[in-house]
Amino acid sequence: MADMEQYPQEWREYKPIQPRGTDWRGFLRKLWAPIAAVGAFLAKFGAVLLKFKFLFSMFVSAAFYVWLGGWWFGIGLVVLLFVHEMGHVLEAKHQGLPVSAPLFIPFMGALITMKQMPHNAWREAKVAIAGPLLGSAGALALYIAGVAFDSQALKALAFLGFFINLFNLLPVVPLDGGRISAALHPALWIVGFLALLGLVFYRPNPILIIILIFGGSELWRRWQMRNHPEMQQYYRVEPHQRLIIGVLYFGLAVLLVLGMHATHVPRNF
Repeated sequence: MADMEQYPQEWREYKPIQPRGTDWRGFLRKLWAPIAAVGAFLAKFGAVLLKFKFLFSMFVSAAFYVWLGGWWFGIGLVVLLFVHEMGHVLEAKHQGLPVSAPLFIPFMGALITMKQMPHNAWREAKVAIAGPLLGSAGALALYIAGVAFDSQALKALAFLGFFINLFNLLPVVPLDGGRISAALHPALWIVGFLALLGLVFYRPNPILIIILIFGGSELWRRWQMRNHPEMQQYYRVEPHQRLIIGVLYFGLAVLLVLGMHATHVPRNF
């Protein structure tokens, strides 16, 4: 090998570039830093975020709906959903049931959660129908305001409110109608499921498909448990209670159809 001292000084200081592999330790250190920061933030403020998930979910849903249809549509739809869900909340609290604040899910609506279910199908039906009742009253208020101010936008929002509450009366769990019809007759679940199945074939929609899957799963579960003593006791409803729910359920459905007819406006208003 030649003596390196015979080459100029700058040549002797030169070191050829060596191919370097991935610096996994450095990469992991860079990746760990933001993860650790997020973890520390959640550990410190996670409880607060959970308390305000209602407001956060409402804000996110409103942003999606505003982006989709403008301010009138976005804010109006969130208000309609909020009023509907508060009907459930008020009745659940009236029964002494622990219930969460409404949680909004973009393009899916909103929901509440209960750590304890009602004692029987009659009470479950009352919690379920309270949402469409109050929600329909909210839509009616928008319709009255639309007539008073001659506002097509308010009438269109009222139409949307009537439609949302009418759709929720479809006798399929997890929709409100599925829980209401539990106090009427189990055969309504099959009718509702077949109607939803036909709607999916007629107007395919991802949301309808999701509801259909959940509805079919819940229908199968309840069918398997139909002979269980506790389930038979749960679905035992007095005749006068069945009459009250039936009048409210079918009467509200008819009124909502009439409301949609009265508030229908051209799409290019």
